[in-house]
Amino acid sequence: MTHQYEAIMATARRIALEAGAIQMRYFRNLDRYEKKGEIDLVTVADRECEELIHREILGDFPDHAVLGEEGGRYGSDTADYLWIVDPLDGTTNYAHGLRLFAVSIGVTFQGRVIAGVVYAPALDELYTATRGGGAFRNLQQIRVSETGTLQDALLVTGFPYDRADHVKPLMTMLGECVKSSRGILRLGAAALDFAMVAAGHLDGFYEYGLKPWDMAAGSLLVEEAGGRVTDFHGEQPFDLFGKRCVATNGRIHGELLRTITVDGGAHSFPR
Repeated sequence: MTHQYEAIMATARRIALEAGAIQMRYFRNLDRYEKKGEIDLVTVADRECEELIHREILGDFPDHAVLGEEGGRYGSDTADYLWIVDPLDGTTNYAHGLRLFAVSIGVTFQGRVIAGVVYAPALDELYTATRGGGAFRNLQQIRVSETGTLQDALLVTGFPYDRADHVKPLMTMLGECVKSSRGILRLGAAALDFAMVAAGHLDGFYEYGLKPWDMAAGSLLVEEAGGRVTDFHGEQPFDLFGKRCVATNGRIHGELLRTITVDGGAHSFPR
C-alpha cells in the first residue's frame, strides 16, 4: 500500500470509529426521527455522523471530494479522490433499536474504489479493504465462502424505498430465490449484506435500487475477499452509479444471475 493509501485508510478507520461512537450514544435513546420519504427515515445520528465525516475528511484531504447520503457532494469538483459515505446505513433498524446498522466509507480514485471501511458499532465489527490488499474484520483476514451451488447457498436481499412501484419483479426474484436456495434473509443494511458475504457467513446478495454510498465500501470488501460483484447482467467493471447489484462468493454467481433474471424478474426494472 502506498503512503497515500495508508493515510487514507488511517483517516477512514478513525472517522468510522468516531461516527460509530456517535451512533451508540443515541442508540435506543432517540427522542425523534424525521421522514425523508414515505418510509425513508433520517435521525439526528445520521446528521451528526455525516457532519463529522465531511469535516474530518476535508480537514485531512482538502483537495479531495465527499459524496454523502444526507448532504450531497462537498469539496473539489475536479478531485481525483472521491469519498462515498453512508453515515448510518440501516437507519430504519437503528430507529427501531435493532443492532444491524453501520458506517460505510468508500474511497474512489478516478472512479475506481481503492479503499473501504464498514463499521458496525453495536456488533463491534470493523471491516476494511484496500485494492489489492485483501479484506479484514477486526484485523483478521476474511474470505468468501466455498459454497458451490445455489441450492446450498444462504442469500440476502433488500428492497428499494419505491418498492410499491416494483412489487411484481421484486416478488418474482424473491420467489425464485426461495425455491432455489437454502434460504434468504433481509438484514436491512446493504453495507452489512456485503460484509457478511465477504466474511463467508452469507453466500450471495442481490438488490435493486441501491445508491453509490450503499455499495462503494462493501463491493470492495467482497472483491478483496475473493468474491464477485456485477450488475444484474453480469457486466464488469461494476458501476457504482447503477442501481442493480449482485455480490457473491463467485462460485454461485452465474446460477444466481440466471435465477433472478427469469421472466418478470430482474430485467423488468427500468434502466
